Amino acid sequence: MKPEIDSNKIVVFTGAGISAESGLQTFRDSNGLWNDFRVEDVATPEAWASNPELVLQFYNDRRKQAFDAAPNAAHDAVTRLEEKYEVIVITQNVDDLHERSGSTNVIHVHGQLKYARSSNNDSLLYLYDEGKPIQVGDVCDEGSQLRPHIVWFGENIQNYELARKHLVTAGRVLVVGTSLSVYPAAGILKKARFNAEKIIITRQIDKKPSGYKLLRGSATTLVPSVIGDWLNGKKVI
Repeated sequence: MKPEIDSNKIVVFTGAGISAESGLQTFRDSNGLWNDFRVEDVATPEAWASNPELVLQFYNDRRKQAFDAAPNAAHDAVTRLEEKYEVIVITQNVDDLHERSGSTNVIHVHGQLKYARSSNNDSLLYLYDEGKPIQVGDVCDEGSQLRPHIVWFGENIQNYELARKHLVTAGRVLVVGTSLSVYPAAGILKKARFNAEKIIITRQIDKKPSGYKLLRGSATTLVPSVIGDWLNGKKVI
């Protein structure tokens, strides 16, 4: 038996598009990071094993850029939802713009730039805030090299069951800034209930999941509009 839907719970699922509107370079756009770097060279366990210096430099640059960026109107609108609702943010993004905007319950499924972790013990995490670089020779308490706390290609996503648990009980689901091309994270949206209000705001999308209303356009324009309606007790038509 499925758990009951909580009409006061809203899940906000975000992807690279919301961060792009804060000036962060995405991976898959026409001018994205994968035009300058090969996935195999910087975002796989094999790349880490063969050239840790290059991998660290790639993510050190991403960390500095994320630190220099600021939350935008879409992040701030999501934070305002907490005035009236229980809000769970599930994000594919590895920056901390949601947290810096003020969101208090953020689930990262692809890791976080501001942390490093042991190469041999995933439970050993270390804060690398304010754009601080991870260097070759930075080691954990057990002596192994620190690596970016990022889910690389070929690794399991983080917090899947926690994210699924919230989706199956949410009365509303808002998806922002993702083409839904990265699995298995994108597939989790199918766990949302049939009778939940479900909206996608994005510029481009591979395939719209069944039951979702699609709004194409800017996150900084459309997210505040949708959230304004919800805070005023309206359903988005």
